[in-house]
Amino acid sequence: MIEFHLDPRTGVAPYLQLVQQVRQALLLGLLSEGDQLPTVKQVVTKIAINPNTVLKAYRDLEREGLVAPKPGVGTFVTKTLGQASLVEHEPLRRELAAWLGRARAAGLTEPGIEAMFQSTLRESGEEEK
Repeated sequence: MIEFHLDPRTGVAPYLQLVQQVRQALLLGLLSEGDQLPTVKQVVTKIAINPNTVLKAYRDLEREGLVAPKPGVGTFVTKTLGQASLVEHEPLRRELAAWLGRARAAGLTEPGIEAMFQSTLRESGEEEK
């Protein structure tokens, strides 16, 4: 089951952070069709968030067709986004973790790492066109 977290430094609305985390888990194969998301009560207890914020995130995911509520039972994944499981990408994840270690050792902060990653991602996408 996914465990949500919030980062107030991002400037991203809390409900969008929850939506993004579910989408990422689906892309990475951490969530699969039929998996249950934490109940609103579980999320509220774990990360001290307003229940309406969690409900808004779950409604957005429902509108996207990614989850569906089952009254009295919970909210369940109805569609995946991943093309391969996280296990298949484990070598890439290890390489990325090693690179992150080198970046931190070189003095880059998390915002600097994110900026470099986003810039490189955009540039590599432009090269493929």
